[in-house]
Amino acid sequence: MNSCFETTTRVRFAHVDGASIVFYPRYFEMLNAAVEDWFEQELHADFKSMHVTRGIGVPTIQLETQFLAPSIMGDLLTVRITPVKIGRSSCTYEAVFLCGEEVRLKAKATLVCMDLKAQKSVPWPDDIRARMMGETVAS
Repeated sequence: MNSCFETTTRVRFAHVDGASIVFYPRYFEMLNAAVEDWFEQELHADFKSMHVTRGIGVPTIQLETQFLAPSIMGDLLTVRITPVKIGRSSCTYEAVFLCGEEVRLKAKATLVCMDLKAQKSVPWPDDIRARMMGETVAS
């Protein structure tokens, strides 16, 4: 379960504020996009099929964040996601935003698998859970 997922994102004009640094809520949008990439690319569970076909979603129920250094327009950020605890219907992960070797942001968040219709938590589907645990799953 110690494998991490990495993706990159460029800081765009829309991400920065009047001080020309990333406006803090934009980091949460970037983090959510990275989680969506993780589900699609590593867990083979894109959000469209999860929502439309399976009827499940993965809302964030807890989020702790440390902003360690500013990011400016043009920076290429690497977002690293590492699952640290997988429960019946939850997954806690740590995320790090890096620009080169400099850590810009650290976060720890918990996602919950939920039935969108019932609005209640449900166990992770076996295929998603297995991939979160780092197991190989036949497609």
